[in-house]
Amino acid sequence: MRQEQTIVTYPARRWLILTVFLAATSCLLWRAFDLQISNQDFLRDHGDARSLRTVSIPAHRGLITDRNGEPLAVSTPVESIWAIPRELLQSGRDLVALAAALEMSSSSLNDLLQSRMHREFVYLKRQTQPKLAREIEELKLPGVYMQHEYKRFYPSGEITSHLLGFTNVDDKGQEGLELAFDDWLQGSLGSKRVLKDLLGRVVADVESIQQVSPGKPLSLSIDRRIQYLAYRELKAAVTLHSARAGMLVMLDVNTGEVMAMVNQPSYNPNNRSGLTSDRFRNRAITDVFEPGSTLKPFTIAAALQSHLYDDTSQIETSPGYLKVNDHTIKDHKNYGSLNLTNILKKSSNVGASKIALSLGPELIWQIYSNIGFGQSTGSGFPGESSGLLNDYNNWSEVELATMSFGHGIAVTALQLAQAYSVLATGGVLRPISFQKVEEPVAGKQVLPLEVVKNINRMLETVVQEGGTGLKAAVNGYRVAGKTGTAHKAIAGGYAEDRYMSVFAGLAPVSNPQLVIVVAIDEPQEGEHYGGAVAGPVFSGVMQGALRILNIAPDDLPAIESKIVVANNENPSAKVLWQ
Repeated sequence: MRQEQTIVTYPARRWLILTVFLAATSCLLWRAFDLQISNQDFLRDHGDARSLRTVSIPAHRGLITDRNGEPLAVSTPVESIWAIPRELLQSGRDLVALAAALEMSSSSLNDLLQSRMHREFVYLKRQTQPKLAREIEELKLPGVYMQHEYKRFYPSGEITSHLLGFTNVDDKGQEGLELAFDDWLQGSLGSKRVLKDLLGRVVADVESIQQVSPGKPLSLSIDRRIQYLAYRELKAAVTLHSARAGMLVMLDVNTGEVMAMVNQPSYNPNNRSGLTSDRFRNRAITDVFEPGSTLKPFTIAAALQSHLYDDTSQIETSPGYLKVNDHTIKDHKNYGSLNLTNILKKSSNVGASKIALSLGPELIWQIYSNIGFGQSTGSGFPGESSGLLNDYNNWSEVELATMSFGHGIAVTALQLAQAYSVLATGGVLRPISFQKVEEPVAGKQVLPLEVVKNINRMLETVVQEGGTGLKAAVNGYRVAGKTGTAHKAIAGGYAEDRYMSVFAGLAPVSNPQLVIVVAIDEPQEGEHYGGAVAGPVFSGVMQGALRILNIAPDDLPAIESKIVVANNENPSAKVLWQ
């Protein structure tokens, strides 16, 4: 008989297993509920930590323009390439293509990354062109990222280089007006939260955290057209005379604005590789020199202001030299008896020295100090020199005599231009400005009006027949100016064959608008006198500037006489303008 098989069941075990599964399922459901609904910030925070990033938004630097709105310094968008060395090296990707794009060898790139393995940020190339950045981005290399930046560009190149200066790779002002107005031109960085993918590329903008604030624009006083004209004329003169350097400053006498300022040798701020720092300084503001006979008008001004001299006063300059203690002061030749006008016209050192010695040091020092020598012009330009004007209590007789014709005193080209602007404004000293000024600027009366009128009348003769500055004359305009030729100071005295050739003047005399100072340092070829070397530069720049600014001629009879002469020489030709 067949025995029935008994099936053994374990109900307790079944319920235990079932209970465990139910409990586990409940836990999972509860955890899912907790994470997705009750406590969803946890997952969101972890997700954000892996994909959301806060990035800075660069602010472009303020635009610099000339007085007419022409751009002189602009910021263009560029890309910088950076990497996380550990992430890039551990990816195992071939670096040949990246190295080629960066113009490096693979070994150099690898060494760079290996040496900075512990860092989280390493620049591979700063301020690249967008095309190169796109090529590198298309490589899709882990650990390689892009950073938006701005690079400064100067459309006028070396024409405005010493005036504007330049910025560094981080867009911070380093020289010139870029440095002086750095706080004004700089913007404030913005920031935003973005969503990035695994390769670090921005997928979407999530939110703005802080708005970017671009730098403020800066409108300068210079006129780019006149700046170019001044640059061209000065460079031609420095080249012609094989000079060591050259400086030129032009001021608007009604506002104190710098209309043009150029130096030679110059440099290209867009490509400064291989240049030494001495090429960057603005010589017209930082370098001092003895101005020579360009100071004689202020010695004559002191004579007129003392009421000891007038237009008819005669000074005996024979025999063409003057012994002061053990020092001999010489003229170019024996001019005999000269009035004050002819002392300036012939540029007599003896005549100026005799006047200064009769007036005493205090009055001479007071005139020089009042017109700004020995002190800053207040332009705010970085590195500006205040020149040198010693206290008159320490002057010897020789120093007083030589000071009268510009030796023993040191000035900058900008200081000298400001001093001559006093002659152009009827004796008013105005502050210097590199920013555009809309209205005439009030100043300080430092010389009597009648004295200034007399000085200007005398200085007109300097650029007329028989004067030392004939080559500085400007066709159709009355010009007042003075030449200066100073031996350069060296250790123990003055060099016999090294000169500073200077011309300073204003125009038009009937209603002065512009002052120009030209200084040529150590001309080697041809003549070395200020009238022959610096005078033609003054003439060329002043004539061009007066026409550019549409300033009416005030010497029409001179033009008409030239037309008559030209027509008489060639009756078939109709000369309308010379």
